[in-house]
Amino acid sequence: MGYSVILFAPVAALGAVLFTDPGLVAPAFTGLFMDKMVGFVKLYFPVFMLGAVFGKVIELSGFSKAIVSSVINMVGRERAMLSIVLVCALLTYGGVSLFVVVFAVYPFAAEMFRQGNIPKRLIPGTIALGAFTFTMDSLPGTPQIQNIIPTTFFKTNTWAAPSLGVIGGIFILIVGLTFLNWRRRSAQNAGEGYGDKLLNEPEPFTHEKLANPFIAILPLFVVGIFNKVFTSVIPDIYGKMHDLVLPGLAKPISTDVSKIAAIWAVEAALLLGILTVLAFAFKPVMEKFAEGSKAAVGGALLASMNTASEYGFGAIIAALPGFIYIADALKAIPNPLINEAISITTLAGITGSASGGMSIALAAMAETFIANAQAAGIPLEVFHRVASMASGGMDTLPHNGAVITLLAVTGLSHKQSYGDIFAITVIKTSAVFVVIATYYLFGIV
Repeated sequence: MGYSVILFAPVAALGAVLFTDPGLVAPAFTGLFMDKMVGFVKLYFPVFMLGAVFGKVIELSGFSKAIVSSVINMVGRERAMLSIVLVCALLTYGGVSLFVVVFAVYPFAAEMFRQGNIPKRLIPGTIALGAFTFTMDSLPGTPQIQNIIPTTFFKTNTWAAPSLGVIGGIFILIVGLTFLNWRRRSAQNAGEGYGDKLLNEPEPFTHEKLANPFIAILPLFVVGIFNKVFTSVIPDIYGKMHDLVLPGLAKPISTDVSKIAAIWAVEAALLLGILTVLAFAFKPVMEKFAEGSKAAVGGALLASMNTASEYGFGAIIAALPGFIYIADALKAIPNPLINEAISITTLAGITGSASGGMSIALAAMAETFIANAQAAGIPLEVFHRVASMASGGMDTLPHNGAVITLLAVTGLSHKQSYGDIFAITVIKTSAVFVVIATYYLFGIV
């Protein structure tokens, strides 16, 4: 709709309070909305910022082009869809922001689809499969925010339920590629080519000298490996609780390390990834770093504030009488994992945001989910993985910010390309229930 979530989330939330009790509007705004909003920013803004800066230095260094070119050469230009999906997956799993991936990959996708005479309208669905699905929240260890948020509620880490995550990721990849290739063959049989009179066509890719692919991919491995290392090391260094003692403090500041260790691990890994890029490409990065870092930090501020506003909105809605009826209706779903999956994917769909919908659901229902897990004897790691995957299901409805950005960058409309994105969304949502069924059938975590 084009309106700012930061502005209208509090307006909508306080409007609901107004109809409930006008005298509670001011206290609800300060004591609930702002408290939850600021709490979210406190926890997650560094992740948004470091992730955005990491993506930007990968872009400025030319490493993203080198990675894309190398993967395409290995897989083969005749396998355009597979190449683009793998490139998007590699960048996303390596810690590069979804939005950065769209901008980095689109020029290559356009050239490959043009050479293969594949309809351009299939590019958004292809990029969505690679960037918005299994590497965003299914595969264990992914540093994307959708895999980090559950750690603070369930006291898990980003590597929770690794086997289930891999099974879900493989399901999405195979079924998604099968669907996209069917769409390609159908268009080919109908005599449809790349298309003409298209918008936002990139300049033909000039094969300038690219960075060594092994050096280009190294920062991604640094983020992945050290995320795992720090996840194990941080709790050993700081213990379950840590008291910050400084001469100027009236009393120590206590931190529940078990809730925040996963966030610290991702932040430290992203920082090392940034330093690795600078070590190998200091000159080209620093030439444009001033403006590039401003754009990255600005984007991180906007993304984190959008999600934080949705979080504050959810906190107020969850406190109102009407939400009790919704919560009771969802509690009527007897299976605890299906209950969680439906609750989170529904709210993600309503808000158009995976992180926003999941934050709202977990803020309101995490204690219920934990109680259900304990009663059913289900590890909280399974609840983490289901929550993360469910958030990235129905969130990609037409009003989703990533979908709108993807279509804008590729110069395509919802009418032309959203059908394929929605099909990928259905596949992604189905994968959550495949994972749940796998857990119940085989007890795999």
